[in-house]
Amino acid sequence: MSAVSRVFGGCRTLMAKATTNAAAAASGGAAKEGKGILKTVPVSQTLANFAGESELSRATAVKKVWEHIKGNNLQNPENRKQIICDDKLKTIFGDKDTVGFTEIAKLLSPHFPKSV
Repeated sequence: MSAVSRVFGGCRTLMAKATTNAAAAASGGAAKEGKGILKTVPVSQTLANFAGESELSRATAVKKVWEHIKGNNLQNPENRKQIICDDKLKTIFGDKDTVGFTEIAKLLSPHFPKSV
């Protein structure tokens, strides 16, 4: 009996430490700014008009483009890797009629400022 209580007693101690660390991370995590592709930065006016926001992260921009593609059924039915651009997408993709899905991040790159 004492061996069982010793094992579970240690577990409670570990769990108590884990919950306090998780609570500290949750409260401090909201104040931290993202890094890399998650960092929110000002974007070009054309991308801001497309997304409806003046500051975006790269990941959010790609997500908004995909939401538009899926919502308007713009993937080529024969080749799902190809996107057929409508007028709204042509504004941010440089008047291209079709775009490969691997090109999206590259075509969005000019809409983000270069880091110094």
